[in-house]
Amino acid sequence: MFLYNLTLQRATGISFAIHGNFSVIWGAHSFYDLHFGDLGTKQQEIVVSRGKILELLRPDPNTGKVHTLLTVEVFGVIRSLMAFRLTGGTKDYIVVGSDSGRIVILEYQPSKNMFEKIHQETFGKSGCRRIVPGQFLAVDPKGRAVMISAIEKQKLVYILNRDAAARLTISSPLEAHKANTLVYHVVGVDVGFENPMFACLEMDYEEADNDPTGEAAANTQQTLTFYELDLGLNHVVRKYSEPLEEHGNFLITVPGGSDGPSGVLICSENYITYKNFGDQPDIRCPIPRRRNDLDDPERGMIFVCSATHKTKSMFFFLAQTEQGDIFKITLETDEDMVTEIRLKYFDTVPVAAAMCVLKTGFLFVASEFGNHYLYQIAHLGDDDEEPEFSSAMPLEEGDTFFFQPRPLKNLVLVDELDSLSPILFCQIADLANEDTPQLYVACGRGPRSSLRVLRHGLEVSEMAVSELPGNPNAVWTVRRHIEGWLVKVLIITDEFDAYIIVSFVNATLVLSIGETVEEVTDSGFLGTTPTLSCSLLGDDALVQVYPDGIRHIRADKRVNEWKTPGKKTIVKCAVNQRQVVIALTGGELVYFEMDPSGQLNEYTERKEMSADVVCMSLANVPPGEQRSRFLAVGLVDNTVRIISLDPSDCLQPLSMQALPAQPESLCIVEMGGAEKQDELGERGSIGFLYLNIGLQNGVLLRTVLDPVTGDLSDTRTRYLGSRPVKLFRVRMQGQEAGFSVLAMSSRSWLSYSYQSRFHLTPLSYETLEFASGFASEQCPEGIVAISTNTLRILALEKLGAVFNQVAFPLQYTPRKFVIHPESNNLIIIETDHNAYTEATKAQRKQQMAEEMVEAAGEDERELAAEMAAAFLNENLPESIFGAPKAGNGQWASVIRVMNPIQGNTLDLVQLEQNEAAFSVAVCRFSNTGEDWYVLVGVAKDLILSPRSVAGGFVYTYKLVNNGEKLEFLHKTPVEEVPAAIAPFQGRVLIGVGKLLRVYDLGKKKLLRKCENKHIANYISGIQTIGHRVIVSDVQESFIWVRYKRNENQLIIFADDTYPRWVTTASLLDYDTVAGADKFGNICVVRLPPNTNDEVDEDPTGNKALWDRGLLNGASQKAEVIMNYHVGETVLSLQKTTLIPGGSESLVYTTLSGGIGILDHDFFQHVEMHLRSEHPPLCGRDHLSFRSYYFPVKNVIDGDLCEQFNSMEPNKQKNVSEELDRTPPEVSKKLEDIRTRYAF
Repeated sequence: MFLYNLTLQRATGISFAIHGNFSVIWGAHSFYDLHFGDLGTKQQEIVVSRGKILELLRPDPNTGKVHTLLTVEVFGVIRSLMAFRLTGGTKDYIVVGSDSGRIVILEYQPSKNMFEKIHQETFGKSGCRRIVPGQFLAVDPKGRAVMISAIEKQKLVYILNRDAAARLTISSPLEAHKANTLVYHVVGVDVGFENPMFACLEMDYEEADNDPTGEAAANTQQTLTFYELDLGLNHVVRKYSEPLEEHGNFLITVPGGSDGPSGVLICSENYITYKNFGDQPDIRCPIPRRRNDLDDPERGMIFVCSATHKTKSMFFFLAQTEQGDIFKITLETDEDMVTEIRLKYFDTVPVAAAMCVLKTGFLFVASEFGNHYLYQIAHLGDDDEEPEFSSAMPLEEGDTFFFQPRPLKNLVLVDELDSLSPILFCQIADLANEDTPQLYVACGRGPRSSLRVLRHGLEVSEMAVSELPGNPNAVWTVRRHIEGWLVKVLIITDEFDAYIIVSFVNATLVLSIGETVEEVTDSGFLGTTPTLSCSLLGDDALVQVYPDGIRHIRADKRVNEWKTPGKKTIVKCAVNQRQVVIALTGGELVYFEMDPSGQLNEYTERKEMSADVVCMSLANVPPGEQRSRFLAVGLVDNTVRIISLDPSDCLQPLSMQALPAQPESLCIVEMGGAEKQDELGERGSIGFLYLNIGLQNGVLLRTVLDPVTGDLSDTRTRYLGSRPVKLFRVRMQGQEAGFSVLAMSSRSWLSYSYQSRFHLTPLSYETLEFASGFASEQCPEGIVAISTNTLRILALEKLGAVFNQVAFPLQYTPRKFVIHPESNNLIIIETDHNAYTEATKAQRKQQMAEEMVEAAGEDERELAAEMAAAFLNENLPESIFGAPKAGNGQWASVIRVMNPIQGNTLDLVQLEQNEAAFSVAVCRFSNTGEDWYVLVGVAKDLILSPRSVAGGFVYTYKLVNNGEKLEFLHKTPVEEVPAAIAPFQGRVLIGVGKLLRVYDLGKKKLLRKCENKHIANYISGIQTIGHRVIVSDVQESFIWVRYKRNENQLIIFADDTYPRWVTTASLLDYDTVAGADKFGNICVVRLPPNTNDEVDEDPTGNKALWDRGLLNGASQKAEVIMNYHVGETVLSLQKTTLIPGGSESLVYTTLSGGIGILDHDFFQHVEMHLRSEHPPLCGRDHLSFRSYYFPVKNVIDGDLCEQFNSMEPNKQKNVSEELDRTPPEVSKKLEDIRTRYAF
């Protein structure tokens, strides 16, 4: 059994984000500069890491939308990420610290749209180890050196320079090791052009280690240490070190040289401190707190991330606290000495893992959990009434300043990037009766949690919908031309459409596009006839083809007409910028071409086809050429013919393809291919020509059209729907790589090339009948379409997304949910640690309001009462401002019944403070007939570390009102946490701590019927099939248990030989179980065929003396069928089919928001060759990454195989020749397997 791993949705959580000018093009006076100003230097991109993925994002400075330019799997763990720029350079490079034991420097190549590895220097072992560098990176602000550090002991410094050809060079490493030293953070200090300096937060534990009394450990202090790289002597010196009063968590570099005072800001618990060399005294300022905060008052406050903004004249820092409040920090200087730190409350956004301030005035917030945001900085917060706090203000030691949080004032939200991270639980089911199953995903943390419903398809934004006077049958848009300048004098097209033309059965309506869309009559179009096609012709003319002729409308509104001969009419036509081809009744083709004077001329001969023409298509005229060389014609006899339009053999047939059914429409389109730049700096794309054929039986064929000979090869097929397929050429995402094809059947699909892979994705929208590309100022890349009697303007913004999602907000972190089989409602348990229930919150607020009034003096009573009333009334949304932190061992839980289609909550049960729901099941009991019951396992007063628990309960509810309401029956006390519940033969199995018990329903509580005490640690999950029970232990993998009804015993008969920290499991068949562990591995374990589950209990112990189990466990062991390291913690597994009629696969979801599948296949050789020909970007060995914990077994990595499409063409050729195939055959096979199991 070989399984093939495919990622459907890459991880969406972000661990690091950096910004810089990664795509500067040297000296290219291109479109780029016209759009983005001086050589694109203002254009900043963001590079984010998502665990094992590097992604390049570009925020559009005009619209604020964030576009993904490139995504690369690195098959390794990205531990640190930095951008740096050589002195005097304009382009930023990316330094990556990973688990490969190597430092890697990458450069983004815009022409190939790829990251190129410039340097890869090996310094240590692979893996995330304590003393191997890679955890921390720091860059000299002038780009002269980079320091890479381990958590303990080792630090290496590399000197960066450029050689005579201006290429980046890297030195051999200089060591700055210090034993017994832990590192917390490292930054490069800005010292101008003096010797590069690095500042480290360190702690020396040598004394603490050698002191058995523990006194030294209590007195250990953190130190701030400066390391200097002496460029003259070429080595690193530990220059200076001083102990710190508070424990710091990170450092911020202060601009130096001519830009500022240099030095560092140390962010520590409750304080921010400025330190520098020389006579500079320490400046220390407390971190302000929220006024009347419900948080535990003893709790310290820390900054969690920061961003620096620097211009020629000023600089400031934005630092965010762990509650999400952002402060603007500025430094007051007197000559070169810093005199005070000033903090001002800026705004509150969700807590971030990283923030970037871009030169274009955007703030990018990569949230710790949940969606990521791009804000426009509207004000710098200098002139508002917000109080400014300063280190110069007198305060008692331990006191701090207070501020009032408020909704956004300085920031404006411009874009939101959906993120599923963290996915805590997922079930796949077709609850909405849509044929294709939906993924119901419980994700998020705390008040920002949500239940998201994912459907395969592109999200469609509806820009406008307007009714038309009848049912139209077609729609087009045309542009007008304007004169413009571009390097040399050229006439360039207006970038927006001028007219929408709508054709009815007996009329044509022309609408002009401006601020609004209105009807016009002076366009020159004939309105009294239906239209077959219309287009822009040449530089400034329009052409309209209608059944009785062709109308050529010149720029000065002069009209030339060509009428059809005799009784014949035009049945089909194809037009592009310079050519018009029409088919008359009876299959006669007439060809027109535009001469240099702008006149349409008919070619002397006509071509009689052997059958009636049903569809035609012309490609666009390639840049710099006179004409498109090929015409595709579909005939009634189920064939498509390619006809030459070259003057040497005009209207001669070149090739033919027989089809399984009659063609409905054709579309020749240039897709894929990379951007190229010619000598003039003009940017164009070299793509491939594809002929798309839509058949009447609902199938789409995509065939490669040879640009020289016109031969057709490499056909791919895909079934789209029950109606004939109509094809339309549209331009998407300013697509550098040609056009996209919109295919309409019973569903609409978009076929497009995105990051060197073809995507064919359905639109999540109602059925459309006809469409055309649309561009206006409000909607630069839209689609205008008709559906019955409406005209719709649509935009597709999230290209590359596999799923579109609907999110329903939840109150606390969702842990699990079950589906009620009859009503399809979801029963969700939500639990948060360190949180208050609503009742406790209200009680605390009331108590604080009373204290406010009591604390006030006689004369201030009234004012205090008003303030208390205002405090009780204010209600800041917790999804933005965060929930109050209640302290360790405080839990809040709810049980929610939700309708998954509408997303409305039907019932909500609030549990008491410190009751935490951990498990849920819906079941029937054999002694109660048809009623459904919900059982919820709850822990009481659970403290996580050191672990203690006051016991637990199993709450039993009856589902009433057709599964819409929970009716409380009783609660059963148990002695440990009931972490797993599963229905079993009309009773219920509950894992109470490490005890496995069978319970039945009683009147006052659940009645214990049977118990097994031999499970090692703690039961984390229970699966049942027949008489067998498969128990997952938190640490000891799977244990197979047999229930013997006659003896009423649960007997262990088999277990696994490996310790696995199981997070989730799924049964594949009677003997086989798939499981995942918390380190990111997936395994499939099977009982050998000779396993006997008829084992007897042995109460006397005699038998056990000489039939002792293997390895102190059960006497029979399971075999491992497959092992695979995903690289992200998998929290749900399910065997299911994702597409109607598809094959079964195992779908997994990960903590970082990834979704993937495992299914059967042959690609072993592809994987083997790719491992050697295309090694991972960050230097990690692919085989060892996939074997991180267990040697990879019987799984082929589809994510590596799919990188075949983004390899250089000559490497593709080498690999495919080794396999005795051609590159198109390999990529077809890769595409086939994806569409057979998923999308």
